[in-house]
Amino acid sequence: MLRFVGFELDPLRSELRGPGGETIRLRPKAFDLLQLLAANPGRIIGKSELMAAIWPNVHVGEDSLFQCIREVRAALGDDKRQLIRAVSGRGYLFEAEVSQAPEPRTEETSRPQAAPETENRPAGRWLDFRMRRRAALVAAAGLGVSALAITATRFPRFFSGSYPTVAVTSMTTESNDPATVRMAAGVNRDLTDGLAKIETIRVVIPPGSAPEAADLVVSSELEKTEREWTLRARMTEPASGAVKWTTSVSVGLAGTDPQLQQTRLAAGMGHALALRINVLLNAGERSAKGLPAGSTKAAIEQATASINQTTPERFLAAQMMLEQALAADPESVDLQVALAAFQLRGIQMTWFPAAERETVENRVGKILERALGAQPNYIPVLEMHCRYLSATNSFVESLVACSKVLTLDPWDGTVIYLVGLSQVFLGRFEEALSTFEQADRFDTPQVARWTWAIGAGWAHLLMGRAEEALPWLQRSIAITPGSGRTHFLMAAAYQQLGRTDEAGAALAQAMKLRPGSTVHNLPPPTKNTSPVYLAGSERILGLMIAAGLPED
Repeated sequence: MLRFVGFELDPLRSELRGPGGETIRLRPKAFDLLQLLAANPGRIIGKSELMAAIWPNVHVGEDSLFQCIREVRAALGDDKRQLIRAVSGRGYLFEAEVSQAPEPRTEETSRPQAAPETENRPAGRWLDFRMRRRAALVAAAGLGVSALAITATRFPRFFSGSYPTVAVTSMTTESNDPATVRMAAGVNRDLTDGLAKIETIRVVIPPGSAPEAADLVVSSELEKTEREWTLRARMTEPASGAVKWTTSVSVGLAGTDPQLQQTRLAAGMGHALALRINVLLNAGERSAKGLPAGSTKAAIEQATASINQTTPERFLAAQMMLEQALAADPESVDLQVALAAFQLRGIQMTWFPAAERETVENRVGKILERALGAQPNYIPVLEMHCRYLSATNSFVESLVACSKVLTLDPWDGTVIYLVGLSQVFLGRFEEALSTFEQADRFDTPQVARWTWAIGAGWAHLLMGRAEEALPWLQRSIAITPGSGRTHFLMAAAYQQLGRTDEAGAALAQAMKLRPGSTVHNLPPPTKNTSPVYLAGSERILGLMIAAGLPED
């Protein structure tokens, strides 16, 4: 048992407990990382050593490590990075004083134990101890293994005591052009690296074209034309010969360099593949496209078509459709998620009276709690939970929830955007900018492009970089010109640069899109936000006032 700054790390139960004795949820990989750091206080552990210990015999990129570090810091409330300190060029240092307490006596702990290792013991030795507690992971604070136990009952063919195996075969090309061959190899490598981060599958790269003992096989081919790359992929089940998924991804050649093209091809294919695998593992066969079938699908589509008109009347009609469908099928997780999403949008669009906001938020929270209980590893549920926590200003909790989604789909641009949003409100502007830029590199789903563009522009503006903010805001407006928020930020950027005429025009357009906006109702809620964010936001608001934003 390891204790530090009020926290207690229980290796036997795989639990992290807070100062009040409450259990703090951590994914298994994040728990393993924290245990390794806490077992080596005061010692700098290199990135390569950490990655070899946490992901043994699996090749992953550094962003997997960074994601776990972020989750652990969020769980410990280490916003100022005083407990887990990054040492430039060397690794990470756990600064807290750690004490050891005896573990509860069990059959396992009563056996003779090896002599204590020195403070500088290698990470590989620690792995032996980690393996000793695997059987206790079902009781862990993280959702990973307990979710898998639930999932196994729904899709037993994939779960015969281990993770399902996904074999990724080499990507083929129609020509022997060296550039095309290199691109295919690079995309395949990026895809495999991303899939290796998904904690509910085991990824293998077969030496030949006929993988053995794989539950699913992913194959693909890449074609290059004068204008674009086109990637076609499929996933089959060798046991039955059934095609479980197909997709086609196109990326233009103009305006981007080959590395970005490679990233977007891999992300476009990986995002769709991760979603499909998640449906198979959590919800069975819903339809060929992985969507809910029958009346559930129809109700969601009708409600979505209605709310897309974006009026309070259409919103109420959409909400009624979903409520009626859920009353007829109360166990439908898809309907629960859809209703939660619609009600959350109603809050954000101020379509509920202010007095009802808290009641509706609580109602959405209960819907999501029920859905999480039914399918704790299902991406739509987890994504909605991440969005709900962000919208209700629970930013630290949102970072943890969003991290969970990214362990199932590391290319989910919507969730990456929400991570950046929480980082903005926590005053971590540079991190937020990097996060929004990562979402832009992945470009999945493309419909959300305008969100991370406005996010990057906003982050630059909060740091006083109006010149850098402008191109991002202009891109966002070009994609979605109907967002008043982007025009308000554009007005602030122009005002800071002394381009007052353009600032006034942008402000006028913003007021046209969001009539009635004033100094008092325009800024987002300040609950749980950082003083650093509040200072930056106040400065931007002053620029908007100078550009013509009404004070009353």
